[in-house]
Amino acid sequence: MPKKSDPLTLEEVTEAADIFMPLFDAVYSRMPEGAKVEDCLSVMESVAKLGHKLRADKADEEKKLKFGFNKTTEEKNADS
Repeated sequence: MPKKSDPLTLEEVTEAADIFMPLFDAVYSRMPEGAKVEDCLSVMESVAKLGHKLRADKADEEKKLKFGFNKTTEEKNADS
């Protein structure tokens, strides 16, 4: 097993690129014409932060819905 500080292998770089490039392309394709790669990377950071916030919000909402007092009338009748 390589150490954390060892250079990446070609396989590791390929695996990372397979994950990163579609994400980069999704953001870059929405950038204004003439946008630089640096601009896209900066926007990707903001998009990632927003994505993590949305994920956390969704998880919080799902936790709230698990409690019985949030059930709709139909769900209460079905439980009876």
